[in-house]
Amino acid sequence: MREGRKDVSQNKTIQFEHLGLIDYKEAWDYQDKLFTGILDMKSRNRNAAPEAQEVTPNYLLFCSHPHVYTLGKSGHESNLLINEEGLKAKGATFYKINRGGDITYHGPGQIVGYPILDLDHFFTDIHKYLRFLEEAIILTLKDYGIEAGRISGLTGVWLDHVEQKNPRKICAMGVKCSRWVTMHGFAFNINTDLDYFNNIVPCGITDKQVTSLAKELGRELPMAEVEEKLLGHLATLFEASITKD
Repeated sequence: MREGRKDVSQNKTIQFEHLGLIDYKEAWDYQDKLFTGILDMKSRNRNAAPEAQEVTPNYLLFCSHPHVYTLGKSGHESNLLINEEGLKAKGATFYKINRGGDITYHGPGQIVGYPILDLDHFFTDIHKYLRFLEEAIILTLKDYGIEAGRISGLTGVWLDHVEQKNPRKICAMGVKCSRWVTMHGFAFNINTDLDYFNNIVPCGITDKQVTSLAKELGRELPMAEVEEKLLGHLATLFEASITKD
């Protein structure tokens, strides 16, 4: 399939893999391997005859990470409020990474999702892509009776997004896209220890709070249950078939 061309070789199957609790750098390296593999395939397709065209794959990784703070390309290191000794005391690590956005936290009790998609199979619109990721989270929260939405000018998913008397973020997002191939993604707070957010200015936003599904419902949730609901909404929105090994 040539870049940007929609034809019979379009692939709307997404290969799902759950990595469990995995070191952030290990997951990043794995993402990059899959991401680079798709880009290499697209490069070969540019010069290949029609009969030699390779159909690029799509991947979706779910995982959680040991305590880690990550800073995007447009972020400011001053939004990390503890030093190296403080990180060690918290059992946390810190990485500067190649996604958009500012600083965020990952840890146990989150659903961290990394879609590595060739958007040529779906739609070549990065803003629509981000809105679809947000919508999948919004619909999952609706399954639990929680109304969530967007705040103009801010990426991610928010509670009290209309009146904004106490707006609070429940899902952070930051992506990278090259030649319509995506990586990085979202961090959805389920049973997350929110105290770790006190060590940063989350996403560089000083006047809004962070929350979790467990905090809003007053109970912990089975992670697998929430993940299944989220997978279903992603499949519907992207009109995709999500396959598990």
